Amino acid sequence: MRLVISREALIKPLQLVAGVVERRQTLPVLSNILLVAEGEQLALTGTDLEVELVGRVQLDEPVAEAGSVTVPARKLMDICKSLADDARIELELSGQKMMIKSGRSRFSLSTLPAHEFPNVEDSPETFELELPQSALRRLIEQTGFSMAQQDVRYYLNGMLLEVKDGELRSVATDGHRLATAVNTVQTDTASQQQIIVPRKGILELARLLQGGDEHVRLVIGANHIRANVGDFTFTSKLVDGKFPDYQRVIPRNGDKELLGDRQELRQVFSRIAILSNEKYRGVRLTLNNGYLQVMANNPEQEEAEETVAVDYQGGPLEIGFNVNYLLDVLSILNSDVVRFTLLDSNSSALIQGYDEPDALYVVMPMRM
Repeated sequence: MRLVISREALIKPLQLVAGVVERRQTLPVLSNILLVAEGEQLALTGTDLEVELVGRVQLDEPVAEAGSVTVPARKLMDICKSLADDARIELELSGQKMMIKSGRSRFSLSTLPAHEFPNVEDSPETFELELPQSALRRLIEQTGFSMAQQDVRYYLNGMLLEVKDGELRSVATDGHRLATAVNTVQTDTASQQQIIVPRKGILELARLLQGGDEHVRLVIGANHIRANVGDFTFTSKLVDGKFPDYQRVIPRNGDKELLGDRQELRQVFSRIAILSNEKYRGVRLTLNNGYLQVMANNPEQEEAEETVAVDYQGGPLEIGFNVNYLLDVLSILNSDVVRFTLLDSNSSALIQGYDEPDALYVVMPMRM
C-alpha cells in the first residue's frame, strides 16, 4: 500500500472517523482505523462495534500501490495535525509498519492486519427517507440535550426517531424533562417507524451533518440505522427497548400562561442560579399578576432573589424547578418570546417558543 495525499484533504475525514474510536478498548484493533486504498480513493473506517463511520477521500493522483491495513487512530491524527497546513503526506506500508513521510519528517506506526477489523453487522433494510441535513441537525439540536447519559433504563440513553403521518419527530427524555421536535418529510403517509438511536450515535451523526439544503439519506433496518452524508457513510446499531409513551407526558390541561422575554428570563435564571444548591440546582418561581419572582438559596444560608415583569394573568402560583433544565430550553429556543403553560405546583410545565410550534419542552417540578 502506497499513496500520496494532501494534509488538507486527509485531516477532516480523519478527525470525524477517529472521533468514533474509543480511547480504551478491550480489542486492540478497535483503537485503530482501517485504511483501504484503491484506484483514486482512500477510505477510512472507525468503529466501536456500536457505531461505524466510513469516510472517503478522492486523491489527486492514483494510488501507487493498492492495499488495506489498520493504524492507531489517535497517533495518526496527532501526526497529521502537527504537520504544516500545505503539507503533502506519503503513506507507505512497509512490512508491519506504516511509514509516514512529509517534508523532512519521518514517522513509523505499528499496524494490525485489515482482516482483524470488525464490521458493524447489517440487517435487512425496512425503510428509507431523505431530508435536508439542516433539518435533521436542527431536530437533534432541539432535543438532544434531554437524552439521559448513564440511566439504568438504557432506552432513555438515546433519542427516539418516529416517522408518522408524513413527519419525522425526535424525542428525548431523562425522566425529569422531555423534549420533542418535528419536521415534515417526503414519505408515504401510511409509513410508521419508531427507532431508538443510542446517545453516541446521535452525537456522531450531529457532527457529520452540515447546515444547508444538501440532503441526507436515512436507511433504517431491523437493528441499525445508516445515514449517507456526502462522502461519509454512518451506521449505528439501534437500542432494543420500548421508549416511554411521550404523548402521555405532555401536559394538556394547564390553565395558567406566562409570556416572557426569552433572553431576559435566561439572564435572570443564570444570575439566581449562582446561589442555588450546587447539587440540586433548585429555584423557586412565584407568579402574581404581571410579575415573576425567582429565588434560590443554598446550604451556606446564601440567598438570591430577582423580580421580572412578565405577561401573566392567573391566580398566584409558587413552583420549583431545576434551573439547569430551564436554562437548557431557553438556550435552544430561537423565539424572542417564550411561553410557559402551568397548572399547579405539582404539575409539569410546558415550555414553547412563541412562534416555534414545532418544538415542545416539558419540565417536571421540584419540591423546594
